[in-house]
Amino acid sequence: MPPQPSRPVVRPARAEDLAALQELARRTIDARYRSFLGDEGVDWFLDSGASDDHVDSHLRKGHVQCMEVDGRLVGLTILDGPTVDLMMIDASRHRRGLGRALLSHAEETLFARYEAIRLESFVDNTAANAFYAACGWSVAGPLDAEGPAKVELVKHRSAADAV
Repeated sequence: MPPQPSRPVVRPARAEDLAALQELARRTIDARYRSFLGDEGVDWFLDSGASDDHVDSHLRKGHVQCMEVDGRLVGLTILDGPTVDLMMIDASRHRRGLGRALLSHAEETLFARYEAIRLESFVDNTAANAFYAACGWSVAGPLDAEGPAKVELVKHRSAADAV
C-alpha cells in the first residue's frame, strides 16, 4: 500500500521558491485557461513574461503564500490588501481538497484584518466561479477592464469568523 500524502502546509513563500512558483503558475495557466482565454491569449500572456513578473513582484513585497504537500510546492496565493489577487493549485492536483484548504487559509489571513474580502475572476472561468460560490463567495458585479470580461466576488466575515 503506498504511503498517504502528508497534510498540506501553507507558509510564506521564500526567494528560493520563485522559480518553482513561476513554473506552477505557467503550468496551471497553460492547462486551465485556454478554454476561456483562447490559445492566442494564453500564449501571449505566458510568452510575454507577465505571469512570471506578477509572481516575482508580489514575492518581493511579501504577498505570496505557498502550499506544500510532501515537500513539493502544489499551490500559491497572492494576498494584496483585502484581495485574493491570485490563487492556483497545480492542475495535476485539482479536485483533492487542496484549493479549498488554500482558499480557507487565505480567508482566515485576510479576515484577521478586514471585514470584507474580494477577488476577481474571469466571467468565462466557470469552474473557478462555481468553486468560489461553493466556498461561500458572492458575485458583487462585473468589472470594467480591458481584455476578457471579469467579475468581482466578495465574502464578508461572519460572527463565527471574528477574531
